[in-house]
Amino acid sequence: MTKPEVFIIESLRFDDEKNNRYEAKIISNILELNEKNSEYYYIRTKRELREVVGIFHESEYRYLHLSCHGSPKSMATTLDQIAFAELGEILRPCMKKRRLFVSACKMVNSELAEAIIPGSGCYSVVGPSQDVAFSDAAILWASFYHLMFTHDSCAMRRSELLKHCRHVATLFGVPLSYYSSSRSAESGFKFERIEPGV
Repeated sequence: MTKPEVFIIESLRFDDEKNNRYEAKIISNILELNEKNSEYYYIRTKRELREVVGIFHESEYRYLHLSCHGSPKSMATTLDQIAFAELGEILRPCMKKRRLFVSACKMVNSELAEAIIPGSGCYSVVGPSQDVAFSDAAILWASFYHLMFTHDSCAMRRSELLKHCRHVATLFGVPLSYYSSSRSAESGFKFERIEPGV
């Protein structure tokens, strides 16, 4: 059985490291201030990602948070580009009854959902659908997790997840993409765009 805790993997550019833009480390610290366990790993390579995803799998933590740079086709670590097909191959075996949160510009789209959700048992993939400033992203995700775990520290139910996604989308003026598993959909998942103020 999975545990309702957040496992965080971060990978940045050298320029981000030099300027101390460790967004996900801030999120991890805020979770701990709220008395929620979190695991935080910083990686630079695809090889490290594979190793740390294995640690995530063994941890039985329910929520995986990726903080990185990306594109509509791939995830970037400091030193490697990982196409969604390969990222899916890395993540899919570990996502049963889990949720994926992605803090990366342009990554959360139907191609990522297709690589992760169908047949994996993953409940959902959530992330911004446009570029987000570092300062906004750190506070957005910290606010989201604070709202979710204040409401229920043991579970993220779909209705509450959507409600709190709408709250942070409106507060920060950032639309979010929400992909959820669906047995009835031919693709294996459904899509909802969460607009600010809606």
